[in-house]
Amino acid sequence: MTEPVLQVAVPAPVRRRFDYLPPRPGWTPPVRPGMRIRVPFGRTSAIGVVVGVAATSAVDVARLRRAREVIDTEPLLDPATLKLLAWASGYFQHPIGDVVTGTLPRLLRLGHAPEARRSVRYVATAAGERAFAETPGREGAGAFARAPVQARLLGLMLAGGSVSEAALAAEHREWRRPLRALVAKGLAEPRDDPPRAVGTVARDGAAGADAKAGVTGKDGTTSGAAGRPELNADQQCTVDALRASLGTFRPFVLEGVTGSGKTEVYLRVIEQVVACGRQALVLIPEIGLTPQLLARFQARLSCRVEVLHSGLSDGERLSAWTHARNGTADVLVGTRSAVFAPLARPGLFIVDEEHDLSFKQQDGFRYSARDLAVVRARDAGAPIVLGSATPSLEAIDNVRRGRYHHLVLPRRAGGASPPRIDVVDLRSRPFDNGLCDVLIEAVEEVKARSEQALLFINRRGYAPRLLCHACGWVADCGRCDAHLVLHHADGRLRCHHCGAERTPTAECTECGSRDMRHLGFGTERVAGALESRIEGLRVARMDRDATRRRGALEAVLGRVHAGDVDVVVGTQMLAKGHHFPNVTLVAILDADGGLFGIDFRATERMAQLLLQVAGRAGRGDRPGRVLLQTHHPNHPLLRTLVLDGYRKFCEDALDERRRTRLPPYTSLALVRAEALQRDATQSFLRDAGACARARPHPRVSVLGPAPSPMERRAGRYRAQLLVDAASRTALQRFLPGWIAELEALPSARKVRWSVDVDPQEMV
Repeated sequence: MTEPVLQVAVPAPVRRRFDYLPPRPGWTPPVRPGMRIRVPFGRTSAIGVVVGVAATSAVDVARLRRAREVIDTEPLLDPATLKLLAWASGYFQHPIGDVVTGTLPRLLRLGHAPEARRSVRYVATAAGERAFAETPGREGAGAFARAPVQARLLGLMLAGGSVSEAALAAEHREWRRPLRALVAKGLAEPRDDPPRAVGTVARDGAAGADAKAGVTGKDGTTSGAAGRPELNADQQCTVDALRASLGTFRPFVLEGVTGSGKTEVYLRVIEQVVACGRQALVLIPEIGLTPQLLARFQARLSCRVEVLHSGLSDGERLSAWTHARNGTADVLVGTRSAVFAPLARPGLFIVDEEHDLSFKQQDGFRYSARDLAVVRARDAGAPIVLGSATPSLEAIDNVRRGRYHHLVLPRRAGGASPPRIDVVDLRSRPFDNGLCDVLIEAVEEVKARSEQALLFINRRGYAPRLLCHACGWVADCGRCDAHLVLHHADGRLRCHHCGAERTPTAECTECGSRDMRHLGFGTERVAGALESRIEGLRVARMDRDATRRRGALEAVLGRVHAGDVDVVVGTQMLAKGHHFPNVTLVAILDADGGLFGIDFRATERMAQLLLQVAGRAGRGDRPGRVLLQTHHPNHPLLRTLVLDGYRKFCEDALDERRRTRLPPYTSLALVRAEALQRDATQSFLRDAGACARARPHPRVSVLGPAPSPMERRAGRYRAQLLVDAASRTALQRFLPGWIAELEALPSARKVRWSVDVDPQEMV
């Protein structure tokens, strides 16, 4: 009797599976697809995943090596997950071994067992109750004078009798050390959380503080055990349509203006899914959105909600992954990598802010989590909701073609009115450090009314250029084709591309002049200028520099919600779904930033960003105002957005894409190459282009090679080759054979190269 041949996905940059024999003849129990297996690989060993079992091999059986160890007794990955991974490997043209093993939690890749941590809740002890009762007036006083976070966590426990780790994490990012201190002092203790029956949604006090505290969501509604917000007519119709689709595959685009209550719609449908014994996967674009979304889900659903993102420890990631796989987690909330987490009973898929670029992996395995979620929902026979206030042009095009169903929430929840948008023409107007007179007056008015303002500038640091006024020398990065950015507070010049930095000199290195000028403005410069122009103004920055330290982002958000800040100056972080009910003024300091970009998607990204930032204004009970500072007030994009809205912009942009044969009316793939020498990249890409032209396809063309828009980055020269196909089918038929030829090219060994299918950035 012949032995079975094990087809194994091994973590290696090779686009094929490897065949092995079982560890010994007559091995039992049988090895099945989805099991991890340790195999000899070259001169070492590797842990791979069995993706198939065959009767024969293309390699002579006498040459096949035997596996060293079968790690699992049962398949770790179910057939549906293996099917998704195989599809992703083929579509995005990435080695199957990297895809299958690379999407597992790190501990599983190292051979650990798929163990989930026991579920516990924390309660205050009698000593904790006494200590908290003796704390006079506020957190951080009395016994907690030097431990305000401990006081907050203990108060959360006392509010409802018990609290989960997820709710503690939602309350404060730095929760573990304060919690350990409370337990060590005998002020709190863990209790086992008994498993909840599948298909139930608790509504009693057993949910503790998770259900009693009440949480304000990013759409401005407040939810908790005291009662759910009443749905308006548009929300109710949307919920009814989604509930009616449960149990079947139907893709929906949920287009809701900022503050329209999309999250409340998600919650209502998730409640129904969990009550039916199914699971829901919710993908979000940023880790920073996790605490507020998790807190709201915990407050309302009172079922097991797990989170999965890169900010977790290895043990936490493994635990969340295992709970989702075992079905003990009812809801999984995560960033893009969570799309690969196995689900025991998938019933609903949600991609929130589906337009966000964060859903596309930009290096390594370049997959789109949004598109994979659609494929996964199709295979699972479950509905998927793509939610956004500014849907991507691909989503709108799918609606126009009848592939996706369109749901619209045109009004803000709670009766809030949309903000008024005013375009400020900067031409011939006094303008200093990014601030014009109209904006300064508007900020002063907001401060006088005890309201708040957000100022958006998508550029961090103090000044993007340090220039010698005498000879024109500019401080450039020695490793990138980019200028160094001045960070005034740190006294450093930094490259925002490779991370190189140095101390700025008082004299020009070329001519010795001391007349050095700071050109342009970033968040640091704008914040300082505001404080100097308006006396007593309390300004906070919200950018990567100001929030890099753990807990810094939560601290800024806490100050804003507490009313301790008059103005927030920030970058794209301001557009990521935050709800500030007291913000009545939003100013976009440089609306021209994306109007003339080299990427054909630049105007789409700018339109989405402008409207997302503008949507932060007037979300409470007071009207909002948006100021757009521009030197191009008559630009068609700005005029369309302000006068006709996002829908009209999408129609015009799609018509333009059709005329110019750009996605979504064609399909693209970008081959990128980089090397220490410019000639090596050009040589490889010329060879790649020659291979493509030697195997012509009537519906595929190859353009290039050409240098990348930033040719030199981190000391390496970069170039690219563009493949343009009339359809996805044509592209997928062309790529596999061509890529196999590229791997055999001698010039391919002298460069790093990659293939990006459906690229979202052309840089």
